[in-house]
Amino acid sequence: MTKTVLVVDDDPTQRRLIQAVLEREGFAVSHAEGGDAAIAHLTSGAPADVILLDLVMPGLNGQDTLKEMRARGFTQPVIVLTASGGVDTVVKAMQAGAADFFIKPASPERITVSIRNALSMGDLKGEVERLTKRAGGKTTFADLIGGSPIMSMVKRMGERAAKSGIPVLITGESGVGKELLARAVHGSSDRAGKPFVAVNCGAIPENLVESILFGHEKGSFTGASDKHLGKFKEADGGTLFLDEVGELPLDVQVKLLRALQEGEIDPIGSKRSIKVDVRIVSATNRDLQTAVSAGHFREDLYYRLNVFPLEAPSLRERREDIPALVEAFIRRFNVEEGKRVIGASPETIALLTAFDWPGNVRQLENTVYRAIVLADAPYLQPYDFPAISGLAAPIEAVSVAPSPPPAALLQAAHAAMSAPTAAEAPVRILDDRGHLRTLEDIERDLIQHAIDVYAGHMSEVARRLGIGRSTLYRKVREQGIEVDMKEAG
Repeated sequence: MTKTVLVVDDDPTQRRLIQAVLEREGFAVSHAEGGDAAIAHLTSGAPADVILLDLVMPGLNGQDTLKEMRARGFTQPVIVLTASGGVDTVVKAMQAGAADFFIKPASPERITVSIRNALSMGDLKGEVERLTKRAGGKTTFADLIGGSPIMSMVKRMGERAAKSGIPVLITGESGVGKELLARAVHGSSDRAGKPFVAVNCGAIPENLVESILFGHEKGSFTGASDKHLGKFKEADGGTLFLDEVGELPLDVQVKLLRALQEGEIDPIGSKRSIKVDVRIVSATNRDLQTAVSAGHFREDLYYRLNVFPLEAPSLRERREDIPALVEAFIRRFNVEEGKRVIGASPETIALLTAFDWPGNVRQLENTVYRAIVLADAPYLQPYDFPAISGLAAPIEAVSVAPSPPPAALLQAAHAAMSAPTAAEAPVRILDDRGHLRTLEDIERDLIQHAIDVYAGHMSEVARRLGIGRSTLYRKVREQGIEVDMKEAG
């Protein structure tokens, strides 16, 4: 998604100059002519990923505006602008939470580098916070990405389950994020901060399942050279997450049922039972009722685990969440791979949203990871997803097509050079009475002419006009220009 920069400056000329620089780099720009307007913009929920804040303004100055933003909980990175460059002023701004500063007038390179550094720092802080919560067992439902109706319902149900110690069974297709839901149940409960132990029951060799879950004493069997506590004991006081619980052998299911009913386990070779205080959250992508009917899963254990069922939706059922998921993956992989991808273009988001994602969130995550590693542009483009481009359903109003061959562009350029001139030219400067036409009317005709000349290939149109693609798309929408786009890249 396009990143939005909020420019807060009382000088309209400065705002326009900075806007021209940022839009050429693919950023969206919002304006505020003072501190009060900036606070109102943020309070309204309007987008602002980075804030450029002038320090000297009438009314609420930059220093006070920054303090007010932080007091209200707005955490966006702030870059302060100053005309004087006084050391004391800059130091106070940095102490108040500014990420960077530059002295006006600044070069376009200085402005864009500062903004990208601020975005990278925000990515790093967000990733550190995510990993800290995960390691501390404090991930909550508020940390789960997705505001679609079905995901909101799942969050509400999960929060209710978290308030008690009731066993939760999470169902859903492979790759939907069942472990994340389990972590959120744990982090939203009174066991938050205690151990969260995840076990993939389908990945354990059958002859080791009992030992890994319940532990064993030294010398209890060949190869048992040391005492092993087992996952139940590791999770004592916290939550044990049994992923793919339907893969457990029947003999282990009997011991699991006893552990749930009695709150105690019997390690292999031990002479007495051990009390444990463990909350069980289990998950499966199988139909356990069918497994019960087939005799592959114990009916009494099924009812013990399935006290509070929670179904994780597939990604195709929550397509509205794909843009937010893509943005989160970009932030994370920027940190992991040392990249500076700003976001994904609107055409890319449309492409990814149209795809069905049989592998769900896990497939989307890995696909974005590959695109980030190979990307060499500020925004991910449809061509960064070759495996998806040929499989996605048709995208309304946007068709992904290859760039025109050089011969076609030469032919279009020749047609443009042989076009009528002066009064007969397609872009007229004067009206019928000989007066200058408005700049907006001239610009609209020029864009329309460029689109006609280059046969709707928007990348070439933007390049010839010397503006960014996002700016071109915005002007097309604002001026109501109808165009059959031949290119999304």
